[in-house]
Amino acid sequence: MKLRNQLLALGCLLVFAGFGFLYVTHWVVQKPFGIILFVSDGMVARHLTAARLYEGGADYRLAAESFPNVALIGNSAHDFAVPDAAAAATGLATGVKVNHRALATGPGGETLRSILGLAHSAGRGAGLVTTASLASPGAAAFYANSPDARDTAATATKLIGAPMLDVALGGGAMDFLPKPKGGLRGDGRDLLAELQASGRELVRTKAALEDTASYRSTALVGVFSMGPMAFSDQIESGSEQPSLADMVRRAIECLETNRKGYVLVVDAALVTSAAERNDGEHVITETLALDRAIATAVRYAGEKSLIIAVGRHAIGGMSLNGYPLRQDHGVALLGTNASGEPAITWSTGPNGPPPPAAAPAPASPPPSPDAKNEPAAFQTPSALNTAEDVIAIGKGPGSDKLRGFMENTEIFRLLKDAL
Repeated sequence: MKLRNQLLALGCLLVFAGFGFLYVTHWVVQKPFGIILFVSDGMVARHLTAARLYEGGADYRLAAESFPNVALIGNSAHDFAVPDAAAAATGLATGVKVNHRALATGPGGETLRSILGLAHSAGRGAGLVTTASLASPGAAAFYANSPDARDTAATATKLIGAPMLDVALGGGAMDFLPKPKGGLRGDGRDLLAELQASGRELVRTKAALEDTASYRSTALVGVFSMGPMAFSDQIESGSEQPSLADMVRRAIECLETNRKGYVLVVDAALVTSAAERNDGEHVITETLALDRAIATAVRYAGEKSLIIAVGRHAIGGMSLNGYPLRQDHGVALLGTNASGEPAITWSTGPNGPPPPAAAPAPASPPPSPDAKNEPAAFQTPSALNTAEDVIAIGKGPGSDKLRGFMENTEIFRLLKDAL
């Protein structure tokens, strides 16, 4: 009798344990350990299609195309239907529509908290990676509050007072250094020295970044170029600059030591600078660099992490034209096609017809040798932002909320729910 009761009790215990396991795994919401947000002006359908064809032809597939959840994202600012970089980034970072040029500052001047600030308050690690200056609007919206994103010198000072950042990697040393040291600062401050004095570990080269052993207990700041970082095809073997994928990998390796998890924001900004000057090949190759960084994140963060890639805004209106063959790729998609027509055209930017004589002509560089290869419909000194919904893709816990038409502010709420 006693043995039977013991066996019965053991059976009941196993049944309860089984039900408990099923309850936790199927009904209790599991928070992802790693949360990674990629932001790039390359996340529009035209750029992704061109990148796919350029890399391997019509049958090639990007790593981003394996993500199961997709949505179209509206990105208007509070005051304009088409956002600038600061307003678009702030919508993603804080979940609030703000005016042009505002960094995490509401229409009434109120200070807004970013997803990285919330992650820090929740005990998670917080990281920021950019291929632009760390003081550029697309990156700074995630750690700084300012009514005017154009004042990058003032924005750079806010990085020193941003304790939420455990890892910050990018370019833009000129915004942090005084003029005697080759920087742009007129106040004489060496912010890189101040960052080191505040207890952060500062690295300036790829080799130093690779040595992550000493960064387990201190915040890491990497500044690898004086201005924006080099295009991916200009980073040669042995270069002192890391690639976007390198920075993403190292950021994950440093942040994952936090037992409560982490949030990493990746600003793939070089698509913007290429599109502004109607440089189609670099728009495509930087979109591919973004795709490689996304693949790296999937590999190092693991399948159970939440990974989202979203466009900030569209720019320039690049179109890949004509009828390339299915297997055509690489330089076969550039220049002029067999009929002598340009393979790539733009809506605005350099290499266009001059404005009407009645209107004052804007200052513009002289036509480049590529003027016939990548013409613009209307000439402007640099390409203009365009009214266009961008794409968001996602995989991992919570990414199934990416459905249909959404606003960029909903991306913030999706990330906040995952904390």
